[in-house]
Amino acid sequence: MKEMIKMVVVLSLICGLSGLTLATVRQATSARIEEQVLTYVQGPALEQIFTGYDNNPVKDRKAFDTPGGPVTIFPVMKAGKLTGVAFETFGKGYGGDIGVMVGFTTDGDKLQGIGITTLKETPGLGARVVEPDFRNQFRRHSTETIALSKSGGDIQAISGATISSTGTVAAVNEAVKIFNTIKDKLPDAWGS
Repeated sequence: MKEMIKMVVVLSLICGLSGLTLATVRQATSARIEEQVLTYVQGPALEQIFTGYDNNPVKDRKAFDTPGGPVTIFPVMKAGKLTGVAFETFGKGYGGDIGVMVGFTTDGDKLQGIGITTLKETPGLGARVVEPDFRNQFRRHSTETIALSKSGGDIQAISGATISSTGTVAAVNEAVKIFNTIKDKLPDAWGS
């Protein structure tokens, strides 16, 4: 009986120390991980959407409260004037969530474009949503109606990847809803 109690105590100590170590490592690395995601995932997506800006959208980002929770907005400026914003939303794809960075003009009438941040779609099919042929359909597109052609819109789905295409369009439409709730706050946030 003493041996069993001794083993339970030793195992409990080992588990407790392991948990404490993991929590400490997570806390110590979380800021660095967030910086890496901003630099190597969201930054390149922003570069797919916007050109000709003279600020660093990643460094100038701000969080806004929305009914669905906080959203990080990346501003794009030219000569100190806000010319566009972008933020990330998600849509349901075949292999999981598709992260879509959606860029808007400051008035919100048109999309600047989209950039894909994360996806787990089938290579050669659903993963083709990252290709310029699909993404460029959203460039300068009106925010009024964004839908696939099978639903009466003008966005052509990727053949064999309807779920991925639908998920991407759903993420863009979600971004339009979010943008409409915060667009009045944007000029004051960056002094434009």
